[in-house]
Amino acid sequence: MSLSDKYTVVGVMSGTSLDGLDLVICEFSTFNGEVHYKIINAETIPYDSVQKNKLRSTHYLNVENYFLLHHQFGKFIGKQAKRIIKSSGITPNAIASHGHTIFHQPQKGYSTQIGCGATIAAISGITTVCDFRSMDVALNGQGAPLVPIGDKLLFGNYSSCLNLGGIANISFDNQDGKRIAFDITVVNMALNFFAEKLGFDYDKNGELARQGNFNNELFEALNNLPYYQQARAKSIGREWFENDFMRILEEFKLSHYDYLNTLTKHSAYQIAETLNQNHLKNVFITGGGAFNSYFIENLKNYYKGEIIIPNSEVINFKEAVIFAFLGYLRLTNQINTLNSVTGASENSVGGAVYYRG
Repeated sequence: MSLSDKYTVVGVMSGTSLDGLDLVICEFSTFNGEVHYKIINAETIPYDSVQKNKLRSTHYLNVENYFLLHHQFGKFIGKQAKRIIKSSGITPNAIASHGHTIFHQPQKGYSTQIGCGATIAAISGITTVCDFRSMDVALNGQGAPLVPIGDKLLFGNYSSCLNLGGIANISFDNQDGKRIAFDITVVNMALNFFAEKLGFDYDKNGELARQGNFNNELFEALNNLPYYQQARAKSIGREWFENDFMRILEEFKLSHYDYLNTLTKHSAYQIAETLNQNHLKNVFITGGGAFNSYFIENLKNYYKGEIIIPNSEVINFKEAVIFAFLGYLRLTNQINTLNSVTGASENSVGGAVYYRG
């Protein structure tokens, strides 16, 4: 197999914002040396409250129950992948599943996602690629972000690509033409936390944040977090949100609306700082945060360049498309993880493969 062959992969993504399981059936091909993708079918399976609570609290489980959930979540993914494959009438070459990140501490040598790849392959009957981060972490990298190679090869006509999910991450080419990327700050991970306290799954269009008052003292305290001064490569996990970010918030006694207002402005400011400091002419925005009109308004106030927001299908499924692409590259034995992004000792071909058929 080579990159010039048409290749169909089911990309599966579960993000830190806990919106649901994204599945996309994607066909890849090349023309004049450029990679092209076509979305054949895509959907999001929303998590119910029980699933959300399980995924949110998995890091508290004992070892036996942790691996039980690892299998159960793999079973859930396998069934959903099998269903979308059947409805599409197309037999894909592979499934590429990111899983759901539970532990991310690359400085200690691990980044762990649940959703057993062997179980996915067994239930779906389709070769499955999973565990995309471990090789890079073993090579002393961050294991994240992983999407930049897809940004470069599939969306390289934009100055930068920004994903607004639970965490905001960005990628762009530096002056030497090397792709660099890193996590900027938390977005929906923080906003959803306070929206849920008000009885909502998320802050639709930023309507809750609009009702709040801006607190400059909290804004400045968050901007002084040491993470923002760290050199690249750098990445954020649940641990940083809980242990560093939330520690600052707990020092204040604000209404949930005021927290939402200030956090929206804080995240928009940090993202704009990154865009402006790197002289990026435009930014291509995807992820659930792209629908938050109040957030985008604040970003426009801080950022000097052009904001490009694609259609809703690309907004919702770009990360799943890219994980399908990472699986494609893994199975064709091509580099899918860039050390210019992760800080690893070398580029690598990441992903464990469970073959079927």
